[in-house]
Amino acid sequence: MPAARHEDSLAAAKAEARKSAAKVRAAAHKELGGLAGEALAQTGLEFLAHTGPAVVSGFYPYKSEIDLLGLLRRLSGEGRTTCLPIVLKAGQPLLFKAWAPGEATEPGAWDIPIPVASAQTVEPDIMLVPLLSFDRAGYRLGYGGGFYDRTIEMFRGNKQLTAVGVAYAAQEVEEVVRGKHDQPLDWVLTETGPIKMTKA
Repeated sequence: MPAARHEDSLAAAKAEARKSAAKVRAAAHKELGGLAGEALAQTGLEFLAHTGPAVVSGFYPYKSEIDLLGLLRRLSGEGRTTCLPIVLKAGQPLLFKAWAPGEATEPGAWDIPIPVASAQTVEPDIMLVPLLSFDRAGYRLGYGGGFYDRTIEMFRGNKQLTAVGVAYAAQEVEEVVRGKHDQPLDWVLTETGPIKMTKA
């Protein structure tokens, strides 16, 4: 199959998979809501307990994403440095600035809250990544912008990075539709606990 046709076919398959995955995530969010966030805070704290002073990046929950602000709050309360991603522009990796729940924010891309401009720029050692679906090989279905894939690839080329997907357990699928630029996760953290990826 010609490369252009293959890319078109892949894009169409991913678009269809996103629609289906969004419905599954929305249903899980409606059913579990805040309870999942509370459970995630506990399982996440236990999972990250032995990672020392590692800088942890999270994300401000958008739409039906699982709420990990409770986890970030508990990590910050233990003296850990936490941060949020900032979209600079299309085609570029994400920038990260230090932030903890309760600190000031301003509207970012898609009106998602981000740290204020004066916040310190940091580099995460552990990246908590949002997703629509995931499989046990470590692949995630994102939103199509490629921001996290570019960012993970960049950091892995320069330092040791642990990429951890964060999701409802119901978001697991047998196999994610993926392309050559998609970066695998090391772990996925759900409200029921962490899952080690097999790296197919």
